[in-house]
Amino acid sequence: QVQLVESGGGLVQPGGSLTLSCVATGTNFSLNAMGWYRQAPGKERELVAHMTNTGHTNYADFVAGRFTVSRDNAKNTVYLQMRSLKPEDTGVYICNTPAPKVRWFRGEYYYWGQGTQVTVSS
Repeated sequence: QVQLVESGGGLVQPGGSLTLSCVATGTNFSLNAMGWYRQAPGKERELVAHMTNTGHTNYADFVAGRFTVSRDNAKNTVYLQMRSLKPEDTGVYICNTPAPKVRWFRGEYYYWGQGTQVTVSS
């Protein structure tokens, strides 16, 4: 069964840095796109960054060049490098990957991890 496990979250001061990791098991990682989302208290889940299986990336406007997504196919891992963190970056960060099309037909479009908490506070 596909599982995504995030790690690397924690408490940092404004202006600090964190690198998050997401390890995927049970899927052909090298052929899958990977995404990072976040959800702040009282807000809807929003896209942070995305990387296709061919290495193309895109980022949310609020990242403003501060975050970098990368992947290591040999380790089945996608990373989110975050710098110049702001209090508004606080939230649960979750990685995802597309589900097989057979699951799309049943309304299951993505696999989601459990998330890792990032808190930016002085």
